[in-house]
Amino acid sequence: MFLLLGAVFVGITLMIKPRFFWFFAGILPVVWILMIVAKFIGHGANEANRWILGFQPSEFAKLSLIVFVAFLLSWKRNQIPEKVSFNWIWVLTALTCAIILLDNLSTAIILYGVVGVLLFIGQISFKRVFIYFSTAIAAVALMFAFIWFSPEKAKDVGLKRAVTWVERIKTYKQEPEITKNNIPDDVFQATQAKIAVARGGIFGKFPGNGQQRNFLPQAYSDFIYAIIIEETGIVGGIFVLFLYVFLFIRAGTIAGRCTSIFPKLLVIGSALMIVIQALINMAVSVSLLPVTGQPLPLISKGGTSQVVTCIFIGIILSVSYFENPRGVRQEAEFEAEFEEERRLSEEEDDLEAQLIY
Repeated sequence: MFLLLGAVFVGITLMIKPRFFWFFAGILPVVWILMIVAKFIGHGANEANRWILGFQPSEFAKLSLIVFVAFLLSWKRNQIPEKVSFNWIWVLTALTCAIILLDNLSTAIILYGVVGVLLFIGQISFKRVFIYFSTAIAAVALMFAFIWFSPEKAKDVGLKRAVTWVERIKTYKQEPEITKNNIPDDVFQATQAKIAVARGGIFGKFPGNGQQRNFLPQAYSDFIYAIIIEETGIVGGIFVLFLYVFLFIRAGTIAGRCTSIFPKLLVIGSALMIVIQALINMAVSVSLLPVTGQPLPLISKGGTSQVVTCIFIGIILSVSYFENPRGVRQEAEFEAEFEEERRLSEEEDDLEAQLIY
């Protein structure tokens, strides 16, 4: 159902010219309010209140912030100084990521990193890009040190989810005591995912024959890649990985032929959000990273994530159509034809006016 709804959003978005996507930037303050409200009266799982009115505001925060950053960077050269645009981007990104961090640390880190890449591509000076990343690294390091040594105090100041994430890192670094009949709760998901990957082999058990979906708690969302490997093997896992890499390569090609900075940054930001999220999900599923909670775009179960990912894809397709040489030529021909019709209409009106006079 959500994929069908997402397909509708793809169809609507790809028909919109890239210069009108500033609308998504305008909803950022509304998204902030919804995320704060969700923190107090929303619902969720695993000690995280992320949903309100049936959707997850943080997903729309990613979309809105990326569009906002692309919009400000496209203004940088001609209308506002670099320092002003950088400061605005820094403040908006820090505020958005700080609100997201209360319930989802990994999403906040990914979003902050993607904005940093956009700053680099948008030709912000190396000095300011260095300041952008170094301050964030220092802040996260201090937060982790505080949580590591004072977890109870961290919970009291609203960093309960961050404490959970630190505990996952501790668990990831340690070798748990696992027996045949006992798997500790803190490593249960990761262990079941390892079993799924091990059972897959080269070609897998074939779709529908996997067994670990009956034991893995997040088999259809956070750990679905492990089930894919169990049922299609290493071959299927590499193929899925290749699909996301190919998507990023195609997005890079589309961005490379853009004639203006705004659509270029839109494509790169959209592709980075999809691909980085996918790579982290796959790395977690095969135990290369600690458990985070990032879904696999377009595959994992999740309504808001599916819809927002489809909007990202619609943005990429829109830029691909309206910014490619053929689309630009068609638009120029259409505008020229419209201008000619307007000129002829004005001449007819002048002639009629003269005859009446």
